[in-house]
Order: sequence, then structure tokens, then C-alpha cells
Amino acid sequence: MAHLHRLASLIVTAACLLPHLASGAPSAADPCAKVAGKAFVPPADALACYKAFPFNETLRQNVLTNVARVFDFFTFEDYYLKSPPPFQESTANIRATISKLNTTKFKTDYDFSKALYDFTTQLNDGHTRWFPNCYNAYQNILPTPPITIEVDGVQGVYVAFDSVEFISQLGTAYTNYFDEIEFDWKRLQGAKIIQIEGLDPYAYVDIIAKTVSGNYLDHGVRVNSVFTSYRISGNAFSQRVGDLAGPLTVTQDSLKLKLIPVNSTVAENIKVPFLANYIGAPFIDKASFWAANCAATSLTNGIDLKANQVKTKAVASVNSRRLAKGDIIDKSNSNAIALPPQYVPSLPPVAGSGGVIKSFVLPDKKTGVMFVGSFGGDFDGFQADTVSAITAFKQAGISQLLLDLTNNGGKVI
Repeated sequence: MAHLHRLASLIVTAACLLPHLASGAPSAADPCAKVAGKAFVPPADALACYKAFPFNETLRQNVLTNVARVFDFFTFEDYYLKSPPPFQESTANIRATISKLNTTKFKTDYDFSKALYDFTTQLNDGHTRWFPNCYNAYQNILPTPPITIEVDGVQGVYVAFDSVEFISQLGTAYTNYFDEIEFDWKRLQGAKIIQIEGLDPYAYVDIIAKTVSGNYLDHGVRVNSVFTSYRISGNAFSQRVGDLAGPLTVTQDSLKLKLIPVNSTVAENIKVPFLANYIGAPFIDKASFWAANCAATSLTNGIDLKANQVKTKAVASVNSRRLAKGDIIDKSNSNAIALPPQYVPSLPPVAGSGGVIKSFVLPDKKTGVMFVGSFGGDFDGFQADTVSAITAFKQAGISQLLLDLTNNGGKVI
């Protein structure tokens, strides 16, 4: 499979021929100038900047030509036409959809890009996605990220029990916004969620898993990614906001929740605001937003493999075999927010826990836990850490092993 996100910059080469797309002096009438330099803005303001660039047929043809060629080379299209159980959710006629995208009338470049982004996302293949850097420049963040957990023997959806400590790490630029609009999000920590947008919470989670999450064919894995959860960022524990509370779209201004706060028995209907976090390149106005996030440069037009042939041979001579790779790209991980300290494992880690593998022996002295945050990074180091952990488990006399792959994005196969 191929990473279509690389096309996001490659395919906008024609932008240099279309200066009117990035024209406009900084002014109150420039929606991008309004949000420039701000880390957090209301989603509607971010969306207005996105929609400042009119649809252009030349760009569409560049995009779809490249996308179609990547599908030609990398994708098993017959599989998507007849997806077997239990993966029918990913069934799609790729060629028919591309044809439809090629004839649909779009008002803005964003509208076209969003339609293509949704299509590739809903193929549920994290190795073949299309990320338009222009319009993945903001991440919507909800201050009440949900979790699914069993309480008193009953599985339910709750506002994360660490949401105050977790979300506060975004800083006062985020939290002050809610103070200014007098929305007390902190009191909702730990609340039991009864409905989301008028639906059973798990029914709404299923909708997000079907339409927003992407990356994995298995529906259950996508459901897990809807919720906030721990992961490894670099070599340390962090927490992912989740696909419901941290989507890479700014089309939602708020989320309607029916919930019961902690220490209460009364259900409340609450509209929780989203706030969009800018994760793109710096800009000051419409023209510079396009130049920084959308226009192709010499660094975004792919790699000249012939020019790197000598280097490639040198690397190949060091490795005894070439390593196949399958890497999940998940731009919603852009915010590497630390896991609050009280939730970081307090057990002493066993040998080999300095990298993306974190291993522990549980208090029962017979169960080992190996949390593998990624299959990427230093492959030799990964192998050494695996051997070290297994050796430590054997020396400790454990008889059972839990392998935790939560939020593992893959890499070396």
C-alpha cells in the first residue's frame, strides 16, 4: 500500500500557475488573517479560512490523476468491491467514486479535498490514505474526551476520569477560552454519558468509527480509536485525544451530550464547544497560509531514487535483508499530550523498556505485560529490547504474557 498523504503537497504544483488562489491583502475581510498566529480558534473561523480558496479544475485533475495512479499500483480494488465478512463496511467501488469526484460541482477547493479525504479515510486502510495538508492544519478538540469502561459491573461511556489533568496540559490558550464563555468543562470530568447527539453513546461511537476513524479494516479496532487512550510518543507514555474528541476536521462547533455528573443523579443536556488547535505551518494571511501549507516545493515533490542510488546500496550492504514496512499514518496524533503522572504505570519496568516497548511484571508474579507502542524506529534496538524483555520475564518465572498493541501504528513487518 502507499501513503497517499504524500500527494497532498505533490499534487498542488499547479498552484504556482494560479496566483489568484492565494491572493488577497491582510484585512478584516481575510478570514485567514483573522486566525493567523493563534494556537486555538473557534472551528467556524478555521473553516472560513479553509473555504477562502475557490475550487479550481486544474488542481482537481492533478489530484485525481495522481490518486488514480496510486490506486492502480498499490490497491487491491477487487477486494473493496467484494469485501468479505466481517469487513463489508469497507466495500467501495473505487473507480466509480473517483469518477463521481471528477464530475461533482464543488464551490471551494476545501469542499473537493474534504470529499476525497472522507472517501480514502472510509476505505479503512491506514496505508493508503490522502491527507491534504491544507485542510488538516487544524485539529478540533473537545474538553470532555470520552472513555468506555466498566463501572459496577456495567460497561458504559464516561467523560475521561483524567480529563481535567489531561486537557489542562494544552495550556491557558485553550482553557481560557472556556473561562471567557463561562463554560465549566471541569465539572464534567467522570460524568456518565447517556446520549450523544440524541443517540445511545455506543451508536454514536459506531458512526464515528465508520466515518471518521479510518486506518483499520476491523470495526472494533476503529471503535477503540474513537475513545481517548494511552500510547507511546517518542519513548514516553502519552495520551491520544481520540477520534470523537480530536478529529482532523473543523466542521463541528459543538457536541450535544446528555450526562449525569459525578455526585449527581440528575441527567443534564449540555452542548460542549469544540476549539480548533492549529498544527500547520505559520502564516499571517490567506496568501501565506496557501504558500506554507498548500503549495508544492522542492521538498514535497517526492524523492529522486536515482540520485540516492549510491546511498541506498550502502544501506542495503549493512542490512542482511531488506525489511518490509507497513506504517499507519495518523495525523490526529499531532498533539502528543503527556499521560497524567498518576496513570503512568508505577511498577518497575523490566529490562528493554527504554524505547517503544514498555514491559512490566504484575504483582501476581506470574503475569508479564509487554506494551508495544510501535514497530518503528531503531529496528536493531527494537529486536534487542524484545530479547531483553523476554529474558527478564523468563528469569522472573512468569507463566503468562499480555501483549498490548494499543495505538500501535505498525512499521516493520
